[in-house]
Amino acid sequence: MERIQNHPILGRWQTPREPVAFTFNGKPMMGLKGEPIAAALLAADVRTLRRHEESGHARGLYCAIGHCMECRLSVEGKGLVRSCLTPLEEGMCISEGLQLPNEITGRKLL
Repeated sequence: MERIQNHPILGRWQTPREPVAFTFNGKPMMGLKGEPIAAALLAADVRTLRRHEESGHARGLYCAIGHCMECRLSVEGKGLVRSCLTPLEEGMCISEGLQLPNEITGRKLL
């Protein structure tokens, strides 16, 4: 896991964070307790957080401050959350947002 340990403006991390296990799309991963889910996924080289509901195009972290909804993910027991604002917890089961089915054919739109 790549992390900034000593930031030129914010300084050095003062307290170590506890590693926690979670899953993303069924794949086991590790992150740091309390960090935003988006940060844990970026550190694990995950860049696609969800698919556009209609086109299916890959979507990722955009504003990183909670203004947009591009980073929304599904967290078991919590529903849809903005991953840039939601702290990572031990055992979270996280999955990317899925494309909406086509109402006529029942298939995903491309």
